[in-house]
Amino acid sequence: MTLSYNNLWKTLIDKGMKKGTLCELAEISTSTLSKMKHNEPVSLGIILKICETLNCKIEDVVIV
Repeated sequence: MTLSYNNLWKTLIDKGMKKGTLCELAEISTSTLSKMKHNEPVSLGIILKICETLNCKIEDVVIV
């Protein structure tokens, strides 16, 4: 099973937010963001934090 976070990058562009700002607001580490850049798995808790921060759905962040 492969993951893709391409929807996250699109959502950030649509909301005019930079990746560093997302890290600060969602309180996630830059290493977690690096994993996501390489389509590596992260915990569901992290994805939910991102969804809450961006006020979006899970499918706006990750595609399986």
